[in-house]
Amino acid sequence: MKPFRSLKMAAMAAAVGLAGMTAAAAETTKLTMYYPVAVGGPLTKIVDGLVADFEAENPDIDVEAIYAGNYNDARIKALAALQSGEPAQLSVMFSIDIYDLIEQDAIVAFDDIVETDEERAWLASFYPALMENGQTLGKTWGIPFQRSTIVMYYNKDMFRAAGLDPDNPPATWDELLTASKALTDADKGQYGLMIPSTGYPYWMFGALTMQNGQVLMNGDGNETYFDKPAVVEALTFWHALGAEHKVMPEGTIEWGTLRQNFLEGKTAMMWHSTGNLTAVKKNASFDFGVAMLPAREQRGTPTGGGNFYIFKQTSEEERRAAMKLIRFMTSPERAAQWSIETGYIGISQASYDTQALKDYVVEFPPAKVARDQLEFATAELSTYQTGRVRKLLDDAIQAALTGQKTPEEALGEAQSQADRLLKPYRQGG
Repeated sequence: MKPFRSLKMAAMAAAVGLAGMTAAAAETTKLTMYYPVAVGGPLTKIVDGLVADFEAENPDIDVEAIYAGNYNDARIKALAALQSGEPAQLSVMFSIDIYDLIEQDAIVAFDDIVETDEERAWLASFYPALMENGQTLGKTWGIPFQRSTIVMYYNKDMFRAAGLDPDNPPATWDELLTASKALTDADKGQYGLMIPSTGYPYWMFGALTMQNGQVLMNGDGNETYFDKPAVVEALTFWHALGAEHKVMPEGTIEWGTLRQNFLEGKTAMMWHSTGNLTAVKKNASFDFGVAMLPAREQRGTPTGGGNFYIFKQTSEEERRAAMKLIRFMTSPERAAQWSIETGYIGISQASYDTQALKDYVVEFPPAKVARDQLEFATAELSTYQTGRVRKLLDDAIQAALTGQKTPEEALGEAQSQADRLLKPYRQGG
């Protein structure tokens, strides 16, 4: 009888253990997060590290990060997953995707998820300029994370060689043109300035128009201002930098290779995302500086980058788990870590109040330029029918820069077509 009893007890113990394992598995909430890798640097390793730290603190939540390519790829793949019946629960996608995501009824507002005063305080803790692309219809739909502004990187060694003060970069359009002429050396194949016009030309253009006192759209996503005189004037100036003044290559300049051109000394100044800051710091063989973009009527830059979104096709349990992950990733300590390791903006004042980021800014002052520039920042171009409207402007910019159309013609046509697309979204449209 004893062997039988032992076998019975062993079987019971195994059953209890299996039940325990099954219960533990049942209690684990699984999250799938799509993530864009749009700017150079080991971002996947950094995100993997943050996710691993989160899972260590939250063993009941299992996070799978899927790296989906650029922002457009991330949106397409995340929405395709929703249609396939195997949806993701959250994603970092373009901040400007907000209207399309709302129209597709794909996301849930954070106001409908937060429950406590602490969570509501968290929702109000981010820099207002970064929230402009995440809020509409009286609600918050996106939480800033991988966010940026455009900054001007410049080669201080080239400034010295040209007799320019390396500690006083151009602060106005006139100063920019003067410095660019002094820094251009055709014999060396060296340009004074490069502003990228592929990839995200509308983004760079939003900086120029803001500097000339004009935004590109209204706050409701249903009206654009592409043919305003100040907008036409901004594109005329951009075109003239290459075609007339020869301080920049004529035609288009590639987004993806511009950083390497700067590192190789092919341009003395470049306008690019602050998300490149850490990569430039690690790879520049020369003394470089980072400055706010110059002004005409005023300083100005659009914000850029990605927000966290939670998809509507999620259970209550998944939403709470997704909220935990997003709050962890956007906490002051983690936001500070993210900013130091990537160059992206710390998304709240609290992140810059951490000792880590305080020390880093003292050690490396360029790290605060993008944050300080938020004072002059505006929302990135975002409307209903965002992809189509954005392409209209991108095509107009490139047509003007390559001389196929005048700035006035190109922007007038883009505005006419944007009006047609956006009219249904206006009252009485």
